[in-house]
Amino acid sequence: MKKDVITIGEAMIAFNPSSTGPMKFVNGFEKNIGGAELNVAIGCSRLGLQTGFISKLGNDEFGKYIYNFARGEGIDVSQIGFVDGYPTSLNFKEIMEDGNVRTFYYRDKSPVLEMEPEDLDESYFESARVLHLTGIFPAINPKNMAIFERAIELAKKHDVLISFDPNIRLRMWSKEEARETLSTILPHVDILLAGDEEMEIIMGENDPETIIEKVKTLGVSYIAVKQGDKGAVVYHNGELIHAPVVKASKVVDTVGAGDGFDAGMLYGILQSWPLEKIATFAATIGSMVVGVKGDNEGLPYYEDVQARMGEIERIER
Repeated sequence: MKKDVITIGEAMIAFNPSSTGPMKFVNGFEKNIGGAELNVAIGCSRLGLQTGFISKLGNDEFGKYIYNFARGEGIDVSQIGFVDGYPTSLNFKEIMEDGNVRTFYYRDKSPVLEMEPEDLDESYFESARVLHLTGIFPAINPKNMAIFERAIELAKKHDVLISFDPNIRLRMWSKEEARETLSTILPHVDILLAGDEEMEIIMGENDPETIIEKVKTLGVSYIAVKQGDKGAVVYHNGELIHAPVVKASKVVDTVGAGDGFDAGMLYGILQSWPLEKIATFAATIGSMVVGVKGDNEGLPYYEDVQARMGEIERIER
């Protein structure tokens, strides 16, 4: 079956705290699903796109839980493998009263370390429209860049658009390592979905319009520079949109907002919408995600976004 969006990455069990405040004082955690690439796949699937996830999980109860969860979200899991001797990765979140989050990773022996470039199925790329990548996967281990290089090669061979979110995690590697590695990916990208702080690390610039001017010379077609609570600046084919932030009713957890924005951008691009509509749609999703605790629990269905944007009337009772 034709896939709208496929992605490669690591999925984790995310333990969310039962109360806010410093993690050392939290006594309970709830088991959830995490991982930026899987979050984007979930977000796209809930919007109605056909999605697939390429990964490896530990052959343990956590790995089986993630596999079943992804399958339940309508994601194609045929390219997920189980490996022995590599426990499924974990992260624990610390959430403060204002919604700010710190994450503590336990992923040193990630199951994706068992992935090799030859594991990628060319026919899977042949049937896709977009390949979504993030900077997290190569941050896990430098050897993963060989997998990215093969994925990019297959995507280009079969006219698959390459979407990229740097998603720089400085708990996983240094700014210098991130810059050196991720700058080599940019020339292959068709859709860049990046934060301004991330682009400052990669390119030494944090002004969105300057970033766009530099990036478009690399041949990137769609460029979105995310600015958190300042909104986003989006570019395509000579058109520049300053998308204001869509105010959230309440901020309880900021994790996953960028992934939701990415899913909205990919959906709008695949529908060939006008740029302003794409940007507003993506920003609306980001604002909806922060109102729900969890990495992907707040990712909305298409009709939820329509209701939030006032396009349809939702009758609650």
